[in-house]
Amino acid sequence: MDLSLAWRKSSYSGSGDNCVEVAALPDGSQAVRDSKEPDGPVLTFTPGEWDAFVKGVKDGEFD
Repeated sequence: MDLSLAWRKSSYSGSGDNCVEVAALPDGSQAVRDSKEPDGPVLTFTPGEWDAFVKGVKDGEFD
């Protein structure tokens, strides 16, 4: 996977190191990695999986 993607971290992360970073892939999928290990493993999620996750977050499913 091309790790020169435009990775972004939530503004809620502040200056902490325990964060994940997300990058949009050309096919609409999302890539996720640990900000402490930028050269480490990357998880990928289809648009449907990512939409379900974001909806769950907004609905408080993971609180």
